[in-house]
Amino acid sequence: MRAETLAGAVVVVAFGLLVVVLLVLSLPWPLIQDAPVMHYIAWRIGEGDVPYRDLYDINQPGVYVLHLALLRTLGAGDGAWRAFDLAWLAATAGAVALLAARWGAVAAAGAALAFAAYHLAGGAWQAGQRDFLMCVFLVVGALGVVRWLERRGAAWSLAGAGLALGAAVGLKPYAMLFAGALGLVVLVAAARRGDVGAAARSVGAYVAGSVAVPAALATWLALAGGLRAWVDVVFGYAIPVYGHLGRSAPWLGHRWLGWIPLGLAAVGALVVAVVTRRADARHLVAAVGLAYGVAHYIGQSKGSEYHLYPLATFVCVLAFSALTPARAAQQRARLGVPLAVTLAVALMLLTAKGLEAADAPYIWDKERRVRILADDLGRSLAPGDTVQVLDIADGGLHALLRLGVRQPTRFLYDVFFFHEADRPVVRAIRAEFVAALEATPPRFVVLMRGWPSGDYDRIQRFPALADLLARRYDVVVTREGYRLYAKRPGA
Repeated sequence: MRAETLAGAVVVVAFGLLVVVLLVLSLPWPLIQDAPVMHYIAWRIGEGDVPYRDLYDINQPGVYVLHLALLRTLGAGDGAWRAFDLAWLAATAGAVALLAARWGAVAAAGAALAFAAYHLAGGAWQAGQRDFLMCVFLVVGALGVVRWLERRGAAWSLAGAGLALGAAVGLKPYAMLFAGALGLVVLVAAARRGDVGAAARSVGAYVAGSVAVPAALATWLALAGGLRAWVDVVFGYAIPVYGHLGRSAPWLGHRWLGWIPLGLAAVGALVVAVVTRRADARHLVAAVGLAYGVAHYIGQSKGSEYHLYPLATFVCVLAFSALTPARAAQQRARLGVPLAVTLAVALMLLTAKGLEAADAPYIWDKERRVRILADDLGRSLAPGDTVQVLDIADGGLHALLRLGVRQPTRFLYDVFFFHEADRPVVRAIRAEFVAALEATPPRFVVLMRGWPSGDYDRIQRFPALADLLARRYDVVVTREGYRLYAKRPGA
């Protein structure tokens, strides 16, 4: 075996060993961060609430469908969540391997294992994030388009690709950019083939597949009575207001140095494929995926690491593509060893990141906070009591999920009230929130640290809420991470 081939194989095996180690270390991870919020919304929908109308949230309905399906099959426990996350990871890694398979077994295995290592190295808070969940649909959509470009799949391949990409849109609307870009690739390729009828059928199949899932979700919302509320939330608040939140620091996710060798390997492999005239349809589609991944991250501009998942997916696809055995011996000698060294550096950085994140203190701090809060609330709650949480992802809603307790308002968390407070839409939801609390006062109000400010004094910037709490509630418990307000007797 040549040195360059051996070096590539050794790196891929090392990635496999890292995945095994990180997977085992991840097994005890509890359900934390954003996932319990989505679980709580799904539980409320299962109890008869209508999304957006009864639950004010900016996430897309496909997320609720996935979480509701999980709750009704495996349940809301920590073990169920680990099983779901790992099964989804296996499916995504398998799709990545299929997309890279034309470049050889080493490239396919390396791409799949690198993506798995990237996900597991992110820590417990990355498990089941929406941007991670959509990646399997992005890759399956890309694979369907690639098969059609390679003339190994007819119009049904494009229909399947569109269906997968439509499912991604149902989780995150940014996927429309990728679906549109691949649609343009299909349109150009169909036009170049010269058969007008076949081109029309192909483009029609892709478009029909793409709209199927969004249309089904819209129909569900319309029949449930939540479609108008979805329009109000998305176009009245999410796009014009929430879209600005966090834009002051859009590059925070780049703090991890592992992006440097991974990015060099991916871009270098793509450049080599073009220069040596070995670029194929898979290189083209993966390059479109890279561009989309950058747009997906920058467009959200929150600096959240999980927004990098689509970019990481296509980086992993391309990073190992130059290890193909079909390359000439001279090219392998010139490229194989430097590429293997670059990937080895990425492996070392992933290893350090993964081992640090595997048992990070924040994981168990959050789990303990949820447990203690649920105990604080459970000791005093009577049947029918409600609790209002002022939080976003620090564990307040998770405690309510464990207790099976509802909130008296449709507002799940309070970040919406403190950003651009002078806007009419923010003034309106503030007024609605206070009116609902006055009309049906909860037994307890839980004030968590909150995001993005992370301070208890933020309620002073919401005078009507601060006045209500002062008139009707007393602080009965202050612990690490939250304050518990109890309704004053006779208030």
